[in-house]
Amino acid sequence: MSERIVIVGTGVAGATAAQTLRREGYTGEIVLVGAEPNLPYRRPAVSKELLAGTASLDRAMLKPMKFWADNKIDLRPATRVEFIDIDRATVRLSTGEELGYDSVLLATGARARDIDTASTRAHTLRTLSDVAALQSAIGTGGPLLIIGGGLIGCEVAATARGLGAEVTLLHAGPALLDRVVPESVSELVHRLHLEHGVKVETRSATTQLVDTNDGVTATTADGRTWTAAAALIAIGSIPDTALAEAAGLVINDGIVIDEQYRTSAPGVFAAGDATTEFSPYRGEFDRGQHWNSAMTAGAAAAKAILGHPATPAEIPWGWTDQHGVSLQFAGWIHPHDELVIDGDLESRDFLAVALRDGRPVGAVAMARPRELRAVRPIIAAGEPWSAAPPFDLLTSR
Repeated sequence: MSERIVIVGTGVAGATAAQTLRREGYTGEIVLVGAEPNLPYRRPAVSKELLAGTASLDRAMLKPMKFWADNKIDLRPATRVEFIDIDRATVRLSTGEELGYDSVLLATGARARDIDTASTRAHTLRTLSDVAALQSAIGTGGPLLIIGGGLIGCEVAATARGLGAEVTLLHAGPALLDRVVPESVSELVHRLHLEHGVKVETRSATTQLVDTNDGVTATTADGRTWTAAAALIAIGSIPDTALAEAAGLVINDGIVIDEQYRTSAPGVFAAGDATTEFSPYRGEFDRGQHWNSAMTAGAAAAKAILGHPATPAEIPWGWTDQHGVSLQFAGWIHPHDELVIDGDLESRDFLAVALRDGRPVGAVAMARPRELRAVRPIIAAGEPWSAAPPFDLLTSR
C-alpha cells in the first residue's frame, strides 16, 4: 500500500478524498495542500449565508482543525504545489519543500471566469476571500450590477436584495438559469426575482465594463449601458489546469480522466471541477461543476487510488436557494425536451421530468427534494419511461 498520497486542493473534492482514504483504512501519510489560507469549507455558502452574514465562518467549515489532526491528515493551507515531476514522482511546494508521492490527486477546482476590464469596482465571487470585498460594496447602499444570470449571479441577486441593495441583473442568454432548467422554470425564476425587486435584462451580453465618476458602467452588445456603484462578474468558471498542463497531462476543457479517475500520467489522479471525463449517459466528454458531483468524485477517486473497483458514474445534481425558495435539479435538460410535470409551477410545488425520445434525461423540482432524489436513479437507468402525473416515486410524501 502507498506510503504517501499528496492531494492538491482543499475544496470539497480534495477534502472528501482525504477523509475517504482514512475511512477506507489507508494508514500511510496523507498530505492535503491548498492555496487558500482557510480550512476546507462549504463553497455554496459563499454566495448565500456567508455573503448575507447569516452564518459564521466556523459553521461553513467542513471539519474543525481537530478533525484533520485526529485523523493524521497533514493539512497545509496557504501552500501551493508549484510543480509536479512525473518522472521522479515528486511535488514541489511554494515553501521550497519537495515531497515524494506514491499517488497524487489533483483537485485544483476552477476559478471564476472574468471580463477583460481594469475596473476597480468589479468583483468576482468564487472563494471565501472574495466575500468581504463584495459585502463591503453591497454595504455602501449603492446599486449593484450583476453580469450573468446563472446560479451564482441569481443567488447573489437574491442575497443582495435581502440586504437592501438595488440590483440589476444582465444575462447574455435568453433566460435565467438556462443551462440547468427548462424555459418554463426559467420564466418562473425570472418572475420570482421581479417580485423581489430585481431588475432583469436577458439577451444582454456585456462587452465592456469601465469605471466612471458615478461608479462602474456596463455596455452591452447592442450599445445599451447600465451604471451602478459596483458590479459582480458571474459568467461561469474555468477549470484550473495550469499545474496539470505544466506536468504534461492531457487537457480538454479540463484534466482528462478515465472511469478510475486516472489521468494520462502514471500515479496521477484527478477529481472535481478541474476534470473532464467521458459520460456514458451523454456519449461525450463532460465537465461537472456542482458541489455534489465534486464531493462524490473525491470519494470515488480516493477508492480508485486504493485499487477499489470503479464507482458507477453519478447523474449530476444540485440545488439553489433564491428569495427563500429552493430549486433542485438533476441530469441534462435541453430546451426542446418534452416536459412532464407533477404538481403546479405557479404554486412553486412541482417535479418536472424532461424526456428525450421517451427516456428521462433530467428533472427539476421546487418543494419536492425527496421526489427529485427518487427520480435520479430513473434518469441513470436510461430506460423508456411512460409515467403520467401524479408520479408514484415515493410511498408517501
